[in-house]
Formats: sequence, structure tokens, C-alpha cells
Amino acid sequence: MRGQPVVVAARRTPIGTAAHAFRSLTVDRLAAPVIAAVARDVAHLGLPVEDVVLGNCTGPGGNVARVSALAAGMGHDVPGVTVDRQCGSGLAAILLAGQAIGAGEMDLVIAGGAESASTAPLRAHRGLAGEAAVPYERAPFAPAGHPDPDMGPAAEALAAARGVSRERQDAYACQSHAKALAAREAGRFEREIVAVGGRVADQRPRALRMESLSRLPAAFVPGGTVTAGNSSPVSDGAAAVALVPERLRAAAGLPGLRLRAGAVVGCDPGLPGWGPVLAVRRVLRRAGADLEQVAAVEIVEAFAAQVLAVTDALGLDPLGADRDRVCADGGALALGHPWGATGAVVVTRLFGRLVRSGAPAGTLGLATAAVGGGLGVAALFEVV
Repeated sequence: MRGQPVVVAARRTPIGTAAHAFRSLTVDRLAAPVIAAVARDVAHLGLPVEDVVLGNCTGPGGNVARVSALAAGMGHDVPGVTVDRQCGSGLAAILLAGQAIGAGEMDLVIAGGAESASTAPLRAHRGLAGEAAVPYERAPFAPAGHPDPDMGPAAEALAAARGVSRERQDAYACQSHAKALAAREAGRFEREIVAVGGRVADQRPRALRMESLSRLPAAFVPGGTVTAGNSSPVSDGAAAVALVPERLRAAAGLPGLRLRAGAVVGCDPGLPGWGPVLAVRRVLRRAGADLEQVAAVEIVEAFAAQVLAVTDALGLDPLGADRDRVCADGGALALGHPWGATGAVVVTRLFGRLVRSGAPAGTLGLATAAVGGGLGVAALFEVV
């Protein structure tokens, strides 16, 4: 590649539970402040922003990235493109931006994702002549003839297939909230959060007790193990990063996260939560690295069942030896899961954990997400 892409700035909004903190903010009003903040963070480089790449799943259409870029004051010459890989959209957007940087086509791209579940439009199939329109809850993840489960039942199926117990799921959810509360109290989120709508902190994290979690009923399958307590909530939020070529980063003397390798893979649409296993293995092969070398792992915590199935398969123990390595400050179970943004949130978290904390050059960080319809997305970064 002509110029290895490096993340040199990363910001996010606070994350709000749908229909609560940001219930009146459209997706562009969530994305614009973050884009503007990232642009300010790199303004001293004297480079024009050449594109904005945003992931989004349920927005109003009309190229959310372009609308958000204009709302952020980027100017008429910044085009914008919107990416839909469902829950992996934000991370996929960063990989696409990295490809443009690596090909030598651009020198500064802002990439990430945004989701406003609160203001997402109602959807309906247009009726035939004389017939009423037919509303639908979500677009299909797979065509007729293929499994197309909702994500809750899919997490339940993965838990059953991989032997992930209810007790472990509840323990992981409890731990995620505890980590997020500790991180917030210690101020570790402050430098990455952009105030939006008067909020400066994530809405959801709270103290949980195993006794309370154990009393919750199964949420998706009668007698199952996946509950509201060990699942992430539908959420609103945005996150974005700035990517530049390594030569410009080095000339400016900026610390950052060099994108070593990225991967998007497909898997059985009936078990979409398995995607990160395949994506992580591929990205490590491409980078010539072993998981033992990775200091920080951020996985989108859509469901505790899915996280544990993936970490078990990869040989990680987030409830034990790898507690401080996997989602060290909590994840989507505690913070929330704004679908189109959440893959960019985990990269923003890696930036905070590694770059802002002063980790030494060469330290590796991994971000990954499972995707409805049977996909996995992963990226390996290195501190420079």
C-alpha cells in the first residue's frame, strides 16, 4: 500500500438508550458534533477533509454521511458515503477509509458511524393498487430459503451450540457494568466524549447484582438463557475517527493507531454471532500476529452469550485471566449498542485505552463485531 493508514483522533457521543436521552435528535444531529470535534482535533495538520464515511443501519436514507458532513460544517466539497454492514457498519466504514488512505487516493478521511434508533423512520412495503401499505419491523438479513433469525434468538442459538451458561452470561453482564462505572468514575471516558444535547456521560451503566439478574426471565426463547439483563439495549449514539497516511502522521509527530490489517467475512446466517471468530483469525493471519501478542481487545458486546462464545473459541477468558484485556472499561452491554456506530465506538475505545494512556509503540489492539445475516468484521491496530 502507498501509505499505511493511521487513526490519529477518535471521539464519540455519550450513548443514550433509545427513546430516552437523545429521543429527539436525528442521526445527523448525533453525528455532526463528533465529526466536527474530530476535524478540530486534526486541524493543525493543515489538511482538507477529503471524505466522510459513516456506518448507519436504520436511518432516513439520503446519504447520512453527506448530510452529517454538511451539518458539521465540512463544506460543499466534502462528499460523504454511507455504509451498511448492520452492527459492523462503523468498523467497516473505518476499514473502507483505510483502504482509500492506503491506496494513496486521500490524505485525510473521517470515518465512523451513527445511529438514532429513536428517530428511525417507520417502514412499510408499498401496497399494490388499492391495497394498504404493509409495515415491517426490520429489513431481511438473508433471502428466502436461508435462516434469518432476529439477533436475540440467534444469540440464544449460539449459547446453546457453544454451551454458554446463563450464570456466565449474567456474570459477564454484571462485570461490564462494573467496569464502565469504574472507568467513568476514573475519568477515562472524558477525553473521548463530545457533549451532545447537554449530556456528557453515557446514560446506561449502573450497579448490577447477580441476584437481580438471575431472577429475570428469558427474553427471546422460553426457558432460554438470554435475558434483558445480559443483552445490550437499543441505543442512540455516534463515533468517528480521523485517518491519515503514516508518512503524514510521522511528519507531524502524532501518536496514533496504525491499521495493520482488516477483515470482513461471512458465516452461517443462522449463527451470526460466530462471525468475529472467523474475522479475527483471518486478520491475525494477514498481519502475521498471534492473539497472545494483542494487549487490548474490544468486541461489540451485543449479547453476553455471543461475547463468551467468541472468546471461548479464541482462547480468551474475559471473566478470569483476560478480564483487563477484553473490554477493560466495559462495552455495549453497559454503555449501549447504537447499531451503525458501535463498531466505531470500539475503535474509539481502543484509541483511549492505548494512545491516550501512552501505551508504548508496537502495542497491538483488536476490534471486532458480529453482524446480522452472518458476517464478522475485525481490525488489528498497532500503536505508533
